[in-house]
Amino acid sequence: MKKIPVTVLTGFLGSGKTTLLNRILTENHGKRIAVIENEFGEIGIDQALVINADEEVFEMNNGCICCTVRGDLIRILGNLMKRRDKFDHILVETTGMADPGPVAQTFFVDDDLRDLFSLDGIVTLVDAKHVHLHLEDSSECKEQIAFADVLVLNKTDLVSEHELEQLERRVTSMNSMAKVLRAQNANVPIPAVLDVGGFDLGRAVATKPTFLEPEYPFEWAGTFEVEESVYEVALEDGPDPSMDLVVKYLESDEQAETRAAAERAVRTWSEPVLTVAPAGRIEIGASRPVRLQLDAAGSKRFELRAPRGGRIGLYTQHLPSEFGLQVLRGGIAVRPSGENEFAAGHTHDDQVTSVGIHLEGEIDGERLNKWVSQLLRDKGTDIFRMKGILNIKGSPSRFVFQGVHMLFDGREDRPWGAEPRASDLVFIGRKLDREALTEGFKRCLA
Repeated sequence: MKKIPVTVLTGFLGSGKTTLLNRILTENHGKRIAVIENEFGEIGIDQALVINADEEVFEMNNGCICCTVRGDLIRILGNLMKRRDKFDHILVETTGMADPGPVAQTFFVDDDLRDLFSLDGIVTLVDAKHVHLHLEDSSECKEQIAFADVLVLNKTDLVSEHELEQLERRVTSMNSMAKVLRAQNANVPIPAVLDVGGFDLGRAVATKPTFLEPEYPFEWAGTFEVEESVYEVALEDGPDPSMDLVVKYLESDEQAETRAAAERAVRTWSEPVLTVAPAGRIEIGASRPVRLQLDAAGSKRFELRAPRGGRIGLYTQHLPSEFGLQVLRGGIAVRPSGENEFAAGHTHDDQVTSVGIHLEGEIDGERLNKWVSQLLRDKGTDIFRMKGILNIKGSPSRFVFQGVHMLFDGREDRPWGAEPRASDLVFIGRKLDREALTEGFKRCLA
């Protein structure tokens, strides 16, 4: 079977990814495209901003396409293969906070995906007006440029020719092999971004020598031989108020610390987490990761009941030594028969957060305009991205609202129809005040 080409569409917050995606979905290029969306935020907005086309859209809202949601990506791609006759190209739009390396890596280190899909290329959009605000302090912004096969310098109408030439020299110095396109409103030839001809693996390895060494959402894996019995997982105070882990039965000859077993654990790790308090039970083989709550005073012991004997794999978010983690049976420590440490997963700047606000009721357009204008004057440099779908009083249509730093605009979209009318607004930025933003938005209600 011919491999299915995959295009990864990336770029920092507000660079124009959704604009380009909508162009791809509406132009007559003869391709049937399945879209996988990823968002950094508590409320999913991007899928609602994608034009209603015949293509199928799948959404991941787990933060970023990197090690922590690689299992989610793998699962969606697997489900897509059940409808192989419905499409002939896949487009993955990453969040603006994502390092594209791990998603590209997935198509080379996962045996199943490598046989079914080919990574056609990484297309990175660059906001010509605002990228200089992030190039120095954002590793994600640099990675997006470094891994690109095509660089689209977007919003060229907002900068001078001199500034554009300076930017082109800058990005070319970071990635001399990428094809550079200039655009306004992401207006580029579709074949230039959908038929790249293959991701440059050699350049990726040269840029990041550890590219083919997968990152994982866990730092340690251990193999334990258990009998049908009741065990305990005991921890001490550590650097975090919680510890995430996955416990799975293994095949008779399998070791938890091998890459194949670790890749299967990644898929479980991408599921919604189940929180367990001290004295609670950890289920072996659960289909979701467990979050052990450790912030309460007193015992930090959890029941681990083995319904049958066999070999289990224990995968922990942090190194056991950081929390003094032990597996006990009758108060006696059970040692792993094998163990391994894994490369720590991709993380974001802790100061960069997302605030999502959902409001019932109608919004007064004039109040909204005054509030946003004042907010951006006061906090514009710290607000990287705003986006929302709003229920404006007196309008029968959705109002799509988007902003990048000090620039923002809005437009009427399709009619609400039978869709429930409400307003969702998402902010992404540094040092965001959730309470102040929520109260400010509430004051815009009619």
